[in-house]
Amino acid sequence: MVQKTVTIRLPLSRNEKDDVYVAVNGKKYQIKRGHDVKVPENIAKVLKRKEKCLEVAMAYEEKAKQNMPE
Repeated sequence: MVQKTVTIRLPLSRNEKDDVYVAVNGKKYQIKRGHDVKVPENIAKVLKRKEKCLEVAMAYEEKAKQNMPE
Protein backbone atom coordinates (compact mmCIF):
# COMPACT_ATOMS: atom_id res chain seq x y z
CA MET A 1 0.00 0.00 0.00
CA VAL A 2 1.42 3.37 -1.02
CA GLN A 3 1.12 6.07 1.61
CA LYS A 4 0.35 9.64 0.68
CA THR A 5 3.22 11.98 1.56
CA VAL A 6 3.15 15.62 2.56
CA THR A 7 5.90 18.22 2.83
CA ILE A 8 6.49 19.67 6.27
CA ARG A 9 9.05 21.98 7.84
CA LEU A 10 9.73 21.84 11.56
CA PRO A 11 10.88 25.21 12.86
CA LEU A 12 14.46 25.68 13.93
CA SER A 13 14.95 27.91 16.96
CA ARG A 14 17.51 28.64 19.64
CA ASN A 15 15.69 26.28 21.99
CA GLU A 16 14.87 23.58 19.47
CA LYS A 17 17.74 22.58 17.22
CA ASP A 18 17.69 18.80 17.47
CA ASP A 19 16.13 16.46 14.96
CA VAL A 20 12.71 15.09 15.85
CA TYR A 21 12.16 11.34 16.12
CA VAL A 22 8.73 9.88 15.40
CA ALA A 23 7.71 6.23 15.42
CA VAL A 24 4.37 4.90 14.21
CA ASN A 25 3.50 1.21 13.88
CA GLY A 26 7.15 0.18 14.22
CA LYS A 27 8.42 2.56 11.53
CA LYS A 28 10.84 5.22 12.76
CA TYR A 29 11.53 8.61 11.23
CA GLN A 30 14.20 11.21 11.98
CA ILE A 31 13.07 14.64 10.82
CA LYS A 32 15.57 17.44 10.44
CA ARG A 33 14.49 20.87 11.67
CA GLY A 34 14.64 23.86 9.33
CA HIS A 35 14.34 21.84 6.11
CA ASP A 36 11.42 20.90 3.89
CA VAL A 37 10.92 17.17 4.35
CA LYS A 38 8.46 14.75 2.74
CA VAL A 39 6.88 12.43 5.29
CA PRO A 40 3.93 10.06 5.26
CA GLU A 41 0.66 11.81 6.07
CA ASN A 42 0.24 9.89 9.35
CA ILE A 43 3.61 11.20 10.61
CA ALA A 44 2.53 14.77 9.87
CA LYS A 45 -0.69 14.13 11.81
CA VAL A 46 1.26 12.82 14.81
CA LEU A 47 3.45 15.95 14.83
CA LYS A 48 0.39 18.21 14.53
CA ARG A 49 -1.28 16.43 17.49
CA LYS A 50 1.92 16.79 19.51
CA GLU A 51 1.88 20.55 18.97
CA LYS A 52 -1.80 20.78 19.93
CA CYS A 53 -1.18 18.77 23.13
CA LEU A 54 1.77 20.99 24.01
CA GLU A 55 -0.37 24.09 23.45
CA VAL A 56 -3.09 22.72 25.77
CA ALA A 57 -0.53 21.78 28.44
CA MET A 58 1.08 25.21 28.36
CA ALA A 59 -2.30 26.93 28.69
CA TYR A 60 -3.15 24.68 31.65
CA GLU A 61 0.16 25.46 33.35
CA GLU A 62 -0.39 29.19 32.85
CA LYS A 63 -3.90 29.00 34.27
CA ALA A 64 -2.70 26.97 37.26
CA LYS A 65 0.08 29.48 37.91
CA GLN A 66 -2.43 32.35 37.93
CA ASN A 67 -4.66 30.53 40.45
CA MET A 68 -1.86 29.76 42.91
CA PRO A 69 -1.93 31.73 46.15
CA GLU A 70 1.17 33.80 46.79
